[in-house]
Amino acid sequence: MNQQNTAVAADPEVGSSAEPQVDTGAGLPVDAELLQLLTPAGVRVETPENAAYRERVAHLDADALRGLYRDMVLTRRFDDESTSLQRQGELGLFPQSLGQEAAQIGSGRALSPQDYVFPSYREHGVAHTRGLDLADILRQFRGVDHGGWDPEEHNFHLYTLVIGSHTLHATGYAMGVQRDGLVGTGDPAKDTAVVTYFGDGATSQGDVSEALVFAAVNNAPLVLFCQNNQWAISEPTTKQSRVPIYQRAHGFGVPSVRVDGNDVLACYAATAEAIERAHSGGGPTFIEAYTYRMGAHTTSDDPTRYRTSEQEAVWRRRDPIDRLRLLLEAEGAWDEQWAAALAAEGDALGERLRTFVRGLGRPSTESMFEHVYATEHSVVTAERQWFEEYEASFADDGASRTHDQHGGAR
Repeated sequence: MNQQNTAVAADPEVGSSAEPQVDTGAGLPVDAELLQLLTPAGVRVETPENAAYRERVAHLDADALRGLYRDMVLTRRFDDESTSLQRQGELGLFPQSLGQEAAQIGSGRALSPQDYVFPSYREHGVAHTRGLDLADILRQFRGVDHGGWDPEEHNFHLYTLVIGSHTLHATGYAMGVQRDGLVGTGDPAKDTAVVTYFGDGATSQGDVSEALVFAAVNNAPLVLFCQNNQWAISEPTTKQSRVPIYQRAHGFGVPSVRVDGNDVLACYAATAEAIERAHSGGGPTFIEAYTYRMGAHTTSDDPTRYRTSEQEAVWRRRDPIDRLRLLLEAEGAWDEQWAAALAAEGDALGERLRTFVRGLGRPSTESMFEHVYATEHSVVTAERQWFEEYEASFADDGASRTHDQHGGAR
């Protein structure tokens, strides 16, 4: 075992039967259960076992690989700028996707235009691949909108903050797609899959188990994509499951695969396989992308309270962006002029995000009651009335104090 693997296994909150030992050099993956096509050193992995997956990325030429790299770089720039804006008081909250770019970009780029995505609240990279203007995501975290975009425009649903609940929404949508005859037609422009993204912590929620039940028994065209970033806020995965998370799907009769979530090629290949299965009428697939949340759970979280800097350093050496750059360099596909243009594009994105957010203004406090339901709702109406009276009481109290300071009525 090499030094980096030793560092992982030595961490008391990491090494376990549920922790795969991923290769850090040019050799083969240590864990045969983990699908890996690209090592952290940027070397392609070729084994008889992964041949079918290698075929699924064989068409990705230098331009396509640079496109994946660009996607990940811009997603990270969005992440960094949004975190800074929150620290400056411009956003109420922000959930980072730092370190999870390969899982999101690789899977997102494997989807067809007609496929429909149900994200949780951290899928900024997937949103980017669906053509969403990333600035629109910040409307929600600025508090000016309950969502920020039209889901039908990009086949990308609004973010869901209730952990795991959207997996049921995705399952129901997939069953609807199936009943509409949009599965198994053989027409690549018509056959539709539904993909739902969630984290390792969500697998402890009953909603995810129910989604697996309904997806399995109905053979729904659903891909359940679990980004196992190893932390359910502060709870490590090792305290949530005694087996690798992807094995949970076996009990429901759902095919599953565990993939190196920091390997953009492996994530692309595994998702392409699952999408093909769903399109053809083969039913659901469970993908566990084993990755690491390099940032905090949200900007209100302090990860130094529950994990070590040594562990973060190990995973920093497995950075998904760095490994793709190493591949591009090794294969003669890295272009310094192109890289400089990408850096400038990132700077322009950062400037646009800052200008956009600061131009949104401050939402009125009463706006929280708008658009909660499609029609008037008695409970919301009562709550709005109470809130207006509550706010008015401060103005009345202030007027009363001013009156007293001037000696009362004369």
